Amino acid sequence: MGRLDAPRRKRIRQGTKRLRDAINAMDYVASGTLLTRTKVCGRPNCKCAEDATARHGPYYEWSRREDARLVHSVVSQQQAAWLELAISNHRRIYALLAQWERATATEILERLDEEED
Repeated sequence: MGRLDAPRRKRIRQGTKRLRDAINAMDYVASGTLLTRTKVCGRPNCKCAEDATARHGPYYEWSRREDARLVHSVVSQQQAAWLELAISNHRRIYALLAQWERATATEILERLDEEED
């Protein structure tokens, strides 16, 4: 790799600052999956037994790992909306971290080349 000139180093540092700021701006972060389900109650005289559009719900279920165990929670519609945002933020953070990691590697490897000269 070539030398890391001052303007390029500054651009890399500005880029990583933007990544850190983007991560810092997120209020909610959650891993897992959010499912929306409708259910059949099991009573033979209920409409849901024959008509798929008459099923009960929607019900919102959040699945995630906690301490290496799979955990499921039934959440309200409002909680589901917050969880959608939090799960989206979690995925976005991983993408931002990957960019940050690449920028860090570039900066460090090019600084090592400078020290060898």
